[in-house]
Amino acid sequence: MGRHLIPVMPTQIGAFLGALFLSSIPSFAAADPSLVTFKGAGAIVGETPVVAELKISLAPGNYRLRPRNPAPPLYAQVFSDQGKLYLATILKPSHAESDPTYSLEAQPDLTSQPVGIEFRPSGSNLDVFINGKLFTTYRTDEPTKPYFWPLIGPTNVGFTRAYPLKPDVEGEDHDHPHHRSLWFTHGKVNGVDFWASDPNNKPGSNFGTIQESSRTIVASGPAVGILRTTDNWIGPDGKVVCEDERVVRFYNTANTRILDFDIALKAVNGPILLGDTKEGTFGLRLASSMDVTKKTGGRITNAEGVNDDQTWGKASSWVDYTGPLQGKTVGVAILNHPNSFRYPTTWHVRTYGLFAANPFGWRDFGLKESGDHILPANQILHFRYRLILHEGDTHSARIPNAFRNYATPPTLVLEKG
Repeated sequence: MGRHLIPVMPTQIGAFLGALFLSSIPSFAAADPSLVTFKGAGAIVGETPVVAELKISLAPGNYRLRPRNPAPPLYAQVFSDQGKLYLATILKPSHAESDPTYSLEAQPDLTSQPVGIEFRPSGSNLDVFINGKLFTTYRTDEPTKPYFWPLIGPTNVGFTRAYPLKPDVEGEDHDHPHHRSLWFTHGKVNGVDFWASDPNNKPGSNFGTIQESSRTIVASGPAVGILRTTDNWIGPDGKVVCEDERVVRFYNTANTRILDFDIALKAVNGPILLGDTKEGTFGLRLASSMDVTKKTGGRITNAEGVNDDQTWGKASSWVDYTGPLQGKTVGVAILNHPNSFRYPTTWHVRTYGLFAANPFGWRDFGLKESGDHILPANQILHFRYRLILHEGDTHSARIPNAFRNYATPPTLVLEKG
């Protein structure tokens, strides 16, 4: 039998990264594999997304991965992206014997019922559905930045604050209107403020805007949906300061909601200075009932076991923010991938519900060294985060294990039958 090890890798960064990924993976003759083994999958304890590039000839479409034990099969999905083939699935603990092996079976298109991730345009926005239920809306109908709202967790309620999109929600705080649910910006880029720029804030002479320039639905189906966008960061003079490409993966998990963000920021018109400021960068604003300051059970925990206001400004590989929401304890964890810029990132996480990974705000966070970073012309910075919306506290959600699954995913082995 022929055996081929294929590391599990992200489907990112498109035009900006091109051939940088997977150049070390050996090619081999095209053949339809009949067996798929996940090396190292025995360590998983929760639903674990897997996306792997395939160096084989395999028709895009829906597949089943049937285990050798009596457990139910897994949905799998093969898709093409920029000339490469990928396999995606969701491993589950019940399947995770030591190095589990599955037979790969073609499955007809799932057209009779809503299964998996589906994208539906809504004007200039894009709705994302999981098994027929709205999960989030990617919004570009505001003038200052793209963002995601609502963000509906596994308990079927919104995990992020509705204000200012919906200002009449009882008990919600009405501060910082630029904290729009889930976003990626920064407060100092060549002196331009993309963080506080918002229609509900008093106009600032140095406010910039982030405008989507392209949108591609890469894949949708039973395991994963992938959205790629590009954006121009435009200064108050109307000139482009920099641009980014964002690849967002939405996974069809049953007990959590998992999103992967792979972001490439590129200096296109000369070098850019990403300035030291606490006002950044990959952030969300939680539902107000979860705030630590409410003293009703809100809790912030990082990978080192530090809690609440002591997590602010600290470097850590992950942070989990938990609290009560409509009668249940829920949480949002942000995991920082080891390949991300300045891993482990420092955190602009506040007890009033702001939750952001910020690798630049060093002096604001009390460090002696400046967090300024100059990105040379035509160079790229890469940011990688996994967002997990879960029920229960940090311990019951097994966030440390989830981070290990993200940082060192299983390896895929293909065998000819």
